[in-house]
Amino acid sequence: MSLFDFIRKQFIDVLEWTETGDGTLAWRFPMADNEIQNGASLTVRESQMAVFVNEGQVADVFGPGLHRLTTQTLPLLTNLKNWDKLFASPFKSDLHFFSTRQQVDQRWGTQQPVTIRDKDFGAVRLRAFGNFAWRLVDPRAFMKEVSGTRERYTAAEIDGQLRGFLLQHLSDAVAQSGIPFLDLAANQVEFAARLKEVTAPEFARLGLSLETVTLQNISLPEELQKILDQKIGMGMIGQNMGQFMQYQAAQALPKFAENAGQGSGIAGDAMGLGAGMALGQTMAQAMQQGLQPPAAAAPPVPAAAPVVALQPDEIMATLEKLADLKAKGILTDEEFTAKKTELLKKLV
Repeated sequence: MSLFDFIRKQFIDVLEWTETGDGTLAWRFPMADNEIQNGASLTVRESQMAVFVNEGQVADVFGPGLHRLTTQTLPLLTNLKNWDKLFASPFKSDLHFFSTRQQVDQRWGTQQPVTIRDKDFGAVRLRAFGNFAWRLVDPRAFMKEVSGTRERYTAAEIDGQLRGFLLQHLSDAVAQSGIPFLDLAANQVEFAARLKEVTAPEFARLGLSLETVTLQNISLPEELQKILDQKIGMGMIGQNMGQFMQYQAAQALPKFAENAGQGSGIAGDAMGLGAGMALGQTMAQAMQQGLQPPAAAAPPVPAAAPVVALQPDEIMATLEKLADLKAKGILTDEEFTAKKTELLKKLV
């Protein structure tokens, strides 16, 4: 290699950045001990910006395009270095490239429920999650506030901070939107727009632009969701509380009889059978009363002890059940005879 070739390699006449992957926001051109040739070409591609830095101080900023580096195109750097306008020698300076592409499909969400004030329910703890997209728009501010003079800075390094901004302003967005919690699901677009509006200034302070915010889901913790479901159910019932109680009791009848009948021996079978018949009669009376029109108010009478009477067909069904237990060997002849005598007396 000749001396001329050696000297020529110390001067850089082409400066550019070809991004090799996603996620890099800032990249410092590797100058080493080389100098930039006066009149060198600087190529800044679409979705990029370039910044010259002199001794830690931000100088000239270049947008997309092909730029010839002279004292005319580097006015701030010329001033910082006190160059003459006819200066034409190679020079040294740091050069940083920045990616201005949108960083899309960034996820945000509440790890723990966030407490907000709702005009219908008072204080409510809710969970929410969605997506957001942002881009770098001010390399000066970003370099000063975030990346500094590092060789490389990635989007992953600032992701947590940006998600924190969104969560921090979640309560503010709910309050300013004026949308009750029950209506948030039907107004997700409006709520997301409000969240973007209140959070965007935090992004701008770092030289970033919050482009879009989406709300995919908003919900209550499980225990509060159960309470809300009960409240909604009561609202749907309205004035028909009697019919609702009848329905609830009818739904519980099979399970009640089944649980009562899980006892051991004759006691368990008799309990299940008797509980089923007694509850069945009570339900039949309650449902019949529910279907009748309301009667005029009568003077109060002393409450009498409830008496549950067995009908002849019920007694016969019980005897058949007992006979089946006797045939299976569960009841002895004496137990069957005693129970049969007791039931037959009720027919007299």
